[in-house]
Amino acid sequence: MSQRKVPIPEKIFSEGLQTQAEMLAVRQSAKKLFIGVPAEVSFQENRISLKPASVAMLIRNGHRVVIEKGAGERSGYSDHEYSESGADIAYSKEQVFESQVILKVAPPAPDEIELMKPEQVIISPIHLPTMKAEYIEQMRRKRVIALAWEYIQNKSGMFPFVQTISEIAGTTAILTAAELLANTNEGRGVLLGGISGVPPARVVILGAGIVGESATRTALGLGAEVRIFDNDIYKLMRLQSNLNQRLHTSVINPKYLEEELVKAHVVIGAIHSETGRAPCIVSEDMVSKMRRKSVIIDVSIDQGGCFATSRITSHDKPTFINYDVIHYCVPNIASKVARTASSAISNIVTPMLLHTEHTGGLTHLLDGNSGFRNGVYIYKGTLTNQHLGERFGIKSTDIALLLASRL
Repeated sequence: MSQRKVPIPEKIFSEGLQTQAEMLAVRQSAKKLFIGVPAEVSFQENRISLKPASVAMLIRNGHRVVIEKGAGERSGYSDHEYSESGADIAYSKEQVFESQVILKVAPPAPDEIELMKPEQVIISPIHLPTMKAEYIEQMRRKRVIALAWEYIQNKSGMFPFVQTISEIAGTTAILTAAELLANTNEGRGVLLGGISGVPPARVVILGAGIVGESATRTALGLGAEVRIFDNDIYKLMRLQSNLNQRLHTSVINPKYLEEELVKAHVVIGAIHSETGRAPCIVSEDMVSKMRRKSVIIDVSIDQGGCFATSRITSHDKPTFINYDVIHYCVPNIASKVARTASSAISNIVTPMLLHTEHTGGLTHLLDGNSGFRNGVYIYKGTLTNQHLGERFGIKSTDIALLLASRL
């Protein structure tokens, strides 16, 4: 029986099997940014997000930068320096908010939000303890793309803004405590490091994270006697390993903690919470038993504070006395050393902005950079951060779903 043959079109042999043109991926064209930096008007903020050298680097790469007049003065940077670096100097906030990208070191104020435009990118901190549902609703109505410093991650999964500001805060906390112990500040009159024949001050640090490690390093460098408390054994082990010495560490046992607080000259609160509100570790009764004119520095105040007696203070009036104990509870403590902090922030922001040249713009960077995408909490009118949604009772949607549908 003869087999039936299936006819094969000649076209397959004449065209289909011929050498085909190579299909190469088309590189996304570099998109230049229009970046605006307004002068801060709230939270007694002294910092600025871009230093003149960073502005010059952005300008050389084809981006445009506009700085509001006087924005860098409190960080020691003049308008002349920014102008010489290539930036445009704006004489009104309205001019700055014509930019595609807005960089801030304090959360946007209500009048600044009113100046925003749909699809504008806002990069700033959010200061969770002072945040209100009205703020989120106002930002949503503007249909902007808002990113929070606190949530942006790098390739290693670390939070670069949080880490950098925490290092500054830890060091500044100890130096501030040393000032407050002096008689000139109505303190106890104790030298933090002591001298020959006179024992040093005793410092208790609550939290072995980045703030705690930085505070410990500074306190030890000044010669103080240090005690560190944290319920995370891994953090305590890491701290000892990083400092390369055996330290007096302990888990947070209320009885033992109280014994140490009674003898402490300085207590640094550096407890960080992953869920937003720092746990209250030190009760009012514990504070009442502390030494007269001892010092509390509550670095955790930006998350509500870890002392029962803490309340938010400002740089104008940074301290108050409760139970004869000096309390320092300024949320933006890094603003006290504005030039250093501004330089540190600028070193994080600038490479991030320059990286957009390889991705086709900031919005395209969201597609390929999960750490940057993690910083988004509002995307064109939709809340995308689950924690904020639960905190304020607002529906949230995963940013990945919105990007997939390109809403």
